[in-house]
Amino acid sequence: MKYSIRQLFLLSIILVFDMSNAQEKLDFKFDTPYGSNENVGKYITINGAKIYYEEYGKGEPLLLIHGNNGSIKSMENQIDYFKNKYRVIVADNRGQGKSELKTDSLTYVQITKDWDEIVNYLKLDSINIVGWSDGGIIGLKMGISGKSKIKKIVAMGANLRPDSTAVHSWAIEHDLKSLQIIKSKIQENDTTQNWDLQKQLLEILLFQPNIPIKDLSKINAKVLIMAGDEDITKNKHSLEMYENIPKAHLCIMPGETHNTPESNPKLFNDIVNRFLSDPFKRPYSNF
Repeated sequence: MKYSIRQLFLLSIILVFDMSNAQEKLDFKFDTPYGSNENVGKYITINGAKIYYEEYGKGEPLLLIHGNNGSIKSMENQIDYFKNKYRVIVADNRGQGKSELKTDSLTYVQITKDWDEIVNYLKLDSINIVGWSDGGIIGLKMGISGKSKIKKIVAMGANLRPDSTAVHSWAIEHDLKSLQIIKSKIQENDTTQNWDLQKQLLEILLFQPNIPIKDLSKINAKVLIMAGDEDITKNKHSLEMYENIPKAHLCIMPGETHNTPESNPKLFNDIVNRFLSDPFKRPYSNF
């Protein structure tokens, strides 16, 4: 990743963004202010919190779910691409963007419940999901819960466990150091940022999710497990997920990172579009 000297300094002193969302910011310009669109933006109260969401396009419903410490804007490359093909529904996850937190212990279970309630509120008969990082985890958990009828799930840079069997140790070490700094800011009563929120967002990465591998067999949807070959999630863990989902494809993108939905959206969107559009087949190499 490329950072300015100031950004490197800030990252070394205080981490306010999940490593999975410290993206390479490319200069994509859109006419629509995704994430701050007063013409379409709405709030609904779900499980005690006001959740902000936007809708674009018509057709088959497609949920776009952003990563840790992200927002609707994080998915603007995907919104702009898929809104001409689907009814795109995108929300700020609890405590992020314009959505309220209303908890002192954020969990993937809670965010999954929020999304299932969004589906219920909008009376969606069936959906597709594209989730990035935390969004990929939420997509898989929605598939496991079975509360929403899901046709296809794309999980980019997701993981089932927070330990070094699934995530590179350098990412874990980085987040542990950052958590120490955040806790010290809370003890100092520092008010420069919402440190309690940052603590909850970081702890969700360090101590969650804890999805048993056997639970993947409960997913009825077709799933595409995606990652860059230099992702935060280990390649062997992406393979592990793929091998334990009944109807799945695997895509490890060469020369790519965890940030590909933003750093190389054309590649990412084209692969996702093909998976969503084509009939699902699990091919076999026959001799």
